[in-house]
Amino acid sequence: MKHLLASLITASVLSGMAWSVQAADEEFYGVIESRPKTDVGQWVVGGRKLDVTKDTELEEEHGPLVVGACVEVEIEDGLVHEIESKKKEKCKK
Repeated sequence: MKHLLASLITASVLSGMAWSVQAADEEFYGVIESRPKTDVGQWVVGGRKLDVTKDTELEEEHGPLVVGACVEVEIEDGLVHEIESKKKEKCKK
């Protein structure tokens, strides 16, 4: 019985830790301030430096991903998962 209780407590703690990591994922809107000539490298969006990799999804549904464009950035597990162009209204405060 003690072993079962210890296992349940451990599982609860570990699932809580996993939930905390997922809660760290985020999305934000911002304007592209700078980006490399290629897709991969350091981008600056809304004042934040982002390391874009070959695994980052780049979506240009609402226009090209150029300096001055409004975008939505999705970060998962600490990595830039997606950058998607959006209508300029999304970036106005």
